[in-house]
Amino acid sequence: MNYRLTLAFCGTGYHGWQVQQNARTVSETVQDAAEAVLGRRYDLTGCSRTDSGVHASGFVAVLRTDKSLAPSSLLKALNVKLPPDISVVDCREAPPDFHPRYGARAKRYLYLYYDSPARNPFYRDRMWHSPQHLEETRMDRAARLFLGRHNFSAFCAAGGKIPEEERFRTLYDCSVRREGERVILSVTGDGFLYHMVRIMAGTLLEVSRGKIAPEDIGEIIASRDRSRAGLTAPSCGLYLDHVFYEEGGIPHDGTC
Repeated sequence: MNYRLTLAFCGTGYHGWQVQQNARTVSETVQDAAEAVLGRRYDLTGCSRTDSGVHASGFVAVLRTDKSLAPSSLLKALNVKLPPDISVVDCREAPPDFHPRYGARAKRYLYLYYDSPARNPFYRDRMWHSPQHLEETRMDRAARLFLGRHNFSAFCAAGGKIPEEERFRTLYDCSVRREGERVILSVTGDGFLYHMVRIMAGTLLEVSRGKIAPEDIGEIIASRDRSRAGLTAPSCGLYLDHVFYEEGGIPHDGTC
């Protein structure tokens, strides 16, 4: 049986998704829970790697097992065994050839900021705090210049292993909105480079502060020069929000 799991997790206490030696990871923790339920350890394949401290509300993984349980029963049993900062929010049977990573048509990430003169302890490790007011309209104007297919080398961290000539990605949606004191960057694309969304988020903060003009985004992208973009935002504000497996469901603003 192949079970498609949709997971929500707070990544603060984990060194990302992928199993690592001598480090607590989300994948290993979910495998531990599955082993406790099913009686042996089974393969678990995720839709993406995530960095330490990154969160998710719609992370997709496949659990392959020779046991047969009703998906609703497996969901309940896994949640009993999982710690409070990880939850299975959906469980369903998947076709034998379903691959959560290679079958994905697009992913949507959110980056959450909040602006307030004082830090909010309830937002700790969940959002990036800005003591200065964020100019969300200015940030949104800049964000929309990321749309389309580009070489995003200027927004790839030095640790990225993909050759520069292969760093083309298509962004279908990129926008910034405000909800009270929260400011939310939403980015949907067919793939992302190492730290790409976090560098975009840091660049947009500098747009808000007037250090980068919104209209400079196109020139920064064209330069393929990481030093032209802004700082790398901390992992605490990044969320993998949704994985799209059907092309028709991908948000598309018509510009790319």
